Amino acid sequence: MKKAAFHNLGCKVNAYETEAMQEMLEKAGYEIVPFKEGADVYVINTCTVTNIADRKSRQMLHRARKMNPEAVVVAAGCYVQAQKGKDTDPCIDIVIGNNHKKDLVRILEEYKKDRLIEMEDIGGTREYESLGLTRTGEHTRAYIKVQDGCNQFCTYCIIPYARGRVRSRELKDVVAEVKGLAENGYREVVLTGIHLSSYGIDFDGERHLLELIRAVHEIDGIMRIRLGSLEPGIVTEGFAKKLASMPKFCPHFHLSLQSGCNATLKRMNRRYTSVEYYEKCVLLRKYFNNPALTTDVIVGFPGETEEEFEQSLAFVDKVGFYETHIFKYSKRAGTKAAVMLDQVDEQVKAARSAVMLELNERKQKAYEASFIGKEVEVLIEEDAVIGGRTVQTGYTKEYIKIALEKKENLKNCIVNLQIENDSQIIH
Repeated sequence: MKKAAFHNLGCKVNAYETEAMQEMLEKAGYEIVPFKEGADVYVINTCTVTNIADRKSRQMLHRARKMNPEAVVVAAGCYVQAQKGKDTDPCIDIVIGNNHKKDLVRILEEYKKDRLIEMEDIGGTREYESLGLTRTGEHTRAYIKVQDGCNQFCTYCIIPYARGRVRSRELKDVVAEVKGLAENGYREVVLTGIHLSSYGIDFDGERHLLELIRAVHEIDGIMRIRLGSLEPGIVTEGFAKKLASMPKFCPHFHLSLQSGCNATLKRMNRRYTSVEYYEKCVLLRKYFNNPALTTDVIVGFPGETEEEFEQSLAFVDKVGFYETHIFKYSKRAGTKAAVMLDQVDEQVKAARSAVMLELNERKQKAYEASFIGKEVEVLIEEDAVIGGRTVQTGYTKEYIKIALEKKENLKNCIVNLQIENDSQIIH
């Protein structure tokens, strides 16, 4: 029996695809082993979202080659897709671009010791790649890929060039997969995609995410539904009101921001203003009681002056996010922002990042403290030892991690409890 090892880099979409490829090889008779010495096949699902991601992808490919010089090293996904047309790293035996991961078993069968490349012009394809799962690495929550590609072309982002245009998965296929996962004991699903808000626009020009959420909401056994990252434009009064009417829906919204300064947003080619973004947050808070709002912010974008940074910082403070993921701007060759004038010094980026991180820490603690004394619903996931005590841990619907001291095994159970003090919250 041949042994295959996998390593995933990047986002939850990549993680889903890696698990789907692993399941395919298992069904084909491969033994799945840890990413260590001794495998016959190493599959690295690469990422290219930043220069650091590129470097990590190369490092893992070279590590695989060193671990077994005779093994077949497979480079799949975004990094190699973005490198299309360039010389292939000699440590790679097989290159699999996006939209060809479903062909992994066939490609391995066809490999004859000569480099094999399966890749297409990803910008020209309109086919959604058919991948599926019956189980995932997590035992209570399943991430479900429902959409691929992006049409936005933000000036800092390479992803549309690596993932192509928006392609959506048929609703019936998503429902069938979620039903199977529910039957296998999963209680929570997270609908995710490269640009989730665009789900369905390739069908008929209209968004169909709400329709998809409704369909998943009807599936027996699924107790919770979460969403991956959303663009603020999808949040309308009707959207928020309908989501609030679904008891399984978790009030946890990751709304992509990137900057709270309008001038910076315009240079980024983000398609909203800070005022419009804030209105979306107000809408969500109107229909949900104290929802968790999280976001991404880039500091040091080309041309970002001290005044622009202060505007962005003040806006993040005003919104009061539960979590703000802060990124120092990193040049991506092939994007418009990489050749913009007034690139910001790295030390300035680091200083701005530190200020934003301090704000994030304060806001996070304040949001978590707002739940002390309140009853919450927690999906128990695993055991842990924290501060010398053995506890069971899980998440509220807002995705606050909670520690529960109970002797009986409550894994995969939903419990209601009152948060009595800060020690029950895992930071």
